[in-house]
Amino acid sequence: MRQKLQLLSIYVLIILLSVTSFSSLGFASTTNQTPTFASLHLNVNESSSEPITVIVELEEESILQAKHKGKYQSKNHLKEMREKVITEVKNSAGKVNQEYDYVFSGFSVEIAQNKILSLLAVPGVKAVYANETYEVNFDNKEEIIDSESFSPMMMDSAPFIGSNEAWDAGFTGDGVTVAVIDTGADHTHPDLEHAFADYKGWDFVDNDNDPQETPPGGDPEDATNHGSHVSGTIAANGAIKGVAPDATLLAYRVLGPGGSGTTQHVIAGIELAVEDGADVMNLSLGATVNNPDYATSIALDTAMANGVVTVTSNGNSGPTNWTVGSPGTSREAISVGATQLPYNLYSAAISTSDGVEYPSAKVMGFPSDEELLALNEEEFELVDVGLAGTAEDFEGKDLEGKIAFMQRGNYAFVNKAINAANAGAIGAVIYNNVAGAQPEVPGLAVPTIMTTLEDGEKLLAELEAGHNTITFDIAFDQEVDETIADFSSRGPVMDTWMIKPDVSAPGVAIVSTVPTHDPANPHGYASMQGTSMSAPHVAGAAALVLDANPDWSVDFVKAALMNTAESVYDKDGTLYPHNSQGAGSIRVLDAIQTDTLVTPGSHSFGVFTKDSGKEVQRQSFTINNLSNERKNYSLEFTGHEGIKVQTSKNLYVQPGKTQDINFDVQVDTSNLEPGYYEGTLLLSNGDQTVEVPTILFVQEPDYPMLSGLDLGLSGSDLVGTVNVPGGAEVFNLRIRNANTGELLAEPSSATNVAPGVHRFSWDMTIDGEPLVPGSYQINAYAKTGVNEFELTGGVLTINADID
Repeated sequence: MRQKLQLLSIYVLIILLSVTSFSSLGFASTTNQTPTFASLHLNVNESSSEPITVIVELEEESILQAKHKGKYQSKNHLKEMREKVITEVKNSAGKVNQEYDYVFSGFSVEIAQNKILSLLAVPGVKAVYANETYEVNFDNKEEIIDSESFSPMMMDSAPFIGSNEAWDAGFTGDGVTVAVIDTGADHTHPDLEHAFADYKGWDFVDNDNDPQETPPGGDPEDATNHGSHVSGTIAANGAIKGVAPDATLLAYRVLGPGGSGTTQHVIAGIELAVEDGADVMNLSLGATVNNPDYATSIALDTAMANGVVTVTSNGNSGPTNWTVGSPGTSREAISVGATQLPYNLYSAAISTSDGVEYPSAKVMGFPSDEELLALNEEEFELVDVGLAGTAEDFEGKDLEGKIAFMQRGNYAFVNKAINAANAGAIGAVIYNNVAGAQPEVPGLAVPTIMTTLEDGEKLLAELEAGHNTITFDIAFDQEVDETIADFSSRGPVMDTWMIKPDVSAPGVAIVSTVPTHDPANPHGYASMQGTSMSAPHVAGAAALVLDANPDWSVDFVKAALMNTAESVYDKDGTLYPHNSQGAGSIRVLDAIQTDTLVTPGSHSFGVFTKDSGKEVQRQSFTINNLSNERKNYSLEFTGHEGIKVQTSKNLYVQPGKTQDINFDVQVDTSNLEPGYYEGTLLLSNGDQTVEVPTILFVQEPDYPMLSGLDLGLSGSDLVGTVNVPGGAEVFNLRIRNANTGELLAEPSSATNVAPGVHRFSWDMTIDGEPLVPGSYQINAYAKTGVNEFELTGGVLTINADID
C-alpha cells in the first residue's frame, strides 16, 4: 500500500529550508551584534549552509527616493556604492540576481544562511528582507465562457461604476499608459492587441521582451491567464470593453508558473514600469502578512511619490478585520476591496420523501436567475460525488441533467460547481463538513443549494434508503444592492493603523479576456472573482481621471476616487464598516467632475492610551477648491459621543486654491471601552458633501493573536509560517479531524513567543505513528492570559491507494 499526500491551502508557501520545530522570523539573535548592524527581517539558521534568496536594502537612497526629498542621486554614483556592497557579498559566495536603483536601492542575492549575519555588518547595508512569495489575488479558478453565453449582464461592471458615462463625455484613457505587473498578458488577443505597441513590457521570469502568459508545458496547473484577465478589465476593446478602452498597456511578467512569484521580480517589475513611463500601475497580487514595511511596499510608496498612480488588490482573506496583506498595506498605493453587483436573493427548500425535512437549505450561488428557477420545474435524480474536487470523483457516474450531491472540504466551492457543470449536472447540493453555516458564493457555475452537516447526513441516509430523487422550491426573496464580497480582505493595517481598503470596486463574476492555451482556438473569455478583478477597475478608472485631468497629481487622483465613492450597505441595509469598503464603491464620472478634493481621503487617529479622562491629538487635512469661485465649507464629525473633533465652523477657500485645516481629536477615555471606533468627517459646501472615513483605537488595538498561516510540504514534513503580531505566552500547532473537529495532536509548541512571523514543522505522525487515511485540519493556537485564539489553516488529505 502506498500513501498519496495532498495539501490544500489558500497560498503556496516558499519551500522552507533548515526548518526547526518553532523559530522566529524576526531579528536574529547573536551575542556580537552591535547597533551598527543592519536590521534583519527574516529568520536565519546560523548553522545551515543551504542557500536562501534575500532582498538587501542599501543606506544610499534610490534615484526617486532622493528626488522626492529634493536631492540628486546619480545612477553611476548609486551603482558605485552598490558595487562596494556586492563585492563584499560575492566574497561570501553570494550570487546577485536583481539590482535596483530607481524606486528601491539594493539588490536580491542568493546566499548561504550562515553568511547572512555577516552581511548585516557590511558598511552601506540598511536592511535585509525575506524574498516573499506573492500570489495572484483571485478567489477561484476561472469559468471559461463560450461566445454563445455572453449576455449584457456579464459585462455590467464597467458601466456600473460609470465608465460609459465617462466615455460619452469623451474620456476613454487615450494617451494614458497602464502597467500590469502580473503573470504576463496575451497581447495577441483580439480584444487586447490594440493596447500594445511594439514594446510590450518585459518578462522577468524568462528574462526576455515577450511577457506572455505561462503555457501549460508539462503540467496543466502551470498555465496562467490572470494577467490577461486583469488587462482586459482595464483596456479591452472588442467583445469585452474595459474601463479605459483606449489606454495603452505594458505587461510585466513577475509571476510565473501557477501564478506565483517572489519579491525580487515584483520590485524589478515596479522599477521598470516607472522607468518606462507608466502613468498608472496595477498589482493584482499579494502576500498574506499584514505589514506596511515590506520591500515591495517601499517600492510602491516611492512610485506613488514620484507620480505613478499605483493600484493594488486588498487580498482575499476576508471577511474578518486585519486580513489585508502586503502590498495592500502600502501607505500610499490605492488598495482595493471587492464588491458584488446588485442581484436577486432567493429562498430555497428541498424535499426527498415524506416526513424528511431540511430546514437549513439555502441558496449558495447561481449563474443566472433563469437557471436557478429552472430547478422548480421537475423532479431530479440526486447523485453523490463526494468531495467533487477532481474529474476522478465523477468517473462512472451519470450526471447529465441531474443534481450533484457534494460535501464541503478540500476544494473551493467554485471548483466544485465547475466540475459539476463539466460533468453535465444541472445543479448541486453542498452539505457542510462541520457544524454551522456555509458562506454564500455568488456566480457559481451551476445553481447550488447548501445545507448543514446534519441535513447533509439526512440526504445521505435517503440515498442509502433508495430515495434518490429531489425537488426544489426556489422563491424570490428580495433585491440586493451592491454588497461587499465576503472574501474581500479587511483592514486596518498593523503599526500604521490605516484604513484599508481605500476604495472598492466590482470583483465578483467579472468576465474578461484570457488565453485558452488551445492552438485551435487560442483566445477566449472567462469569469473570475477576487480583489484581483476589482483592482483593475480602479486602475482603469484612474486612467480615465488622468485622461480628463492630465495635470492632476497622484494624490488628487486617489482623493477624487475616494471622495466621490458611494457608500455600500449590506443586504440588511446596514452600512459596511470603513475597513470593509474603504471610502466606498468608485464612481468614475463623479471623480472626473468633482471640484472639491480633500486630501488625504481617510484618517487614522491612531491609538489613545490614556487610562482615564480626555486625551487630545492634533490632525490636519487639505481642502482643494478646484472651481473658479470662492467656497464656504462646513465641517461636521459623526461618530461615538465620546469622540470630539474641534475646528473652525466656517472654512473659506478661494477659487483654485488650497487650504490646510488643523483640527483636534479629543477622546474621553472614561466614556469609551477599549476597542476600535469609526467615524466620518463630513465636509460640505451646500452643493457637495465629501465623506472622509476615520478610525481610532482606545488602548491596545484588537488585532488577532495569529494571522497569515501558510502551509506547505518539505520532503516528508509539513512546514508552515504564522504571524504572531503581539507575541503569545503559549503557541501550539493543532491537528484536528477535519470532519468532526476532534483534537488529535499538538505536535509543535513554544512558550513566551516574541512578536513577529514564526515557522514550525510537523513530521506528520501522531504518537509516533504514520497518519492513517483521512482528512486532517491544520490549525494554529495561541494564548496570552485569559485570551485564546485558534486560526484555521489548510486540510491535509491522506488517500490510501492500493497498487
